[in-house]
Amino acid sequence: MQQLNNKYHLYVVATPIGNLEDCSNRMIEILKTVDLIACEDTRVTKKLLNHFGIGTPVTTYHQHSSDSIEANIVEKIKSGMSVALVTDAGTPGISDPGGKLVEACVQAGIEVSPIPGPSAIITALSASGFPTDRFCFLGFPPNKKGRLTYFKNLAEIDGTVVFYESTHRIEKTLQQVPQDRRMVVGRELTKMHEHIYRGTAQEIITQLANTSSKGEFVIVLAPRRK
Repeated sequence: MQQLNNKYHLYVVATPIGNLEDCSNRMIEILKTVDLIACEDTRVTKKLLNHFGIGTPVTTYHQHSSDSIEANIVEKIKSGMSVALVTDAGTPGISDPGGKLVEACVQAGIEVSPIPGPSAIITALSASGFPTDRFCFLGFPPNKKGRLTYFKNLAEIDGTVVFYESTHRIEKTLQQVPQDRRMVVGRELTKMHEHIYRGTAQEIITQLANTSSKGEFVIVLAPRRK
């Protein structure tokens, strides 16, 4: 087990995207050993901590956190504390505001160590069967403003494309993506109701109607046909 430097340190800790069996020993050890855990939603993170009997204090840090909260975490680290940054699921900083805290720590001269682990993007790509030597990740489509532009730009990308979508907009999104490209859609990846759909957008809409459109989605588009 790696010896931890328990002073002046930020650990960027990936947590499971659904299945707690995906936790690494290193992840658990880090969360046990640091002085503080900065998390997106304390209720979600405490379920993980309670599962492993971890009693480390937690504080909230998410997209609506003020600059003063971010500065306070940086000051805690500069005073000699070690802090673990986690998100609700997956790797912090990937389509996630945790990147701002990492940047603030780097600017303050604080050492930052990544603790790798699950990522919904890589999980979906690995099961897609599409070329992954190069791919484009586009995060979440905008809810309203900029949505049409988002999908117009997406359609012009030649290579493999991967992005997220929520249960509330998955069907609308499948109607807006290029209809001639093969797709893989992962629903509730690694969880009890995991399902991977393959086909065109319209074929996957039919598959969802026969199963469920509830859950968290990762969408992978095959490269454009030449």
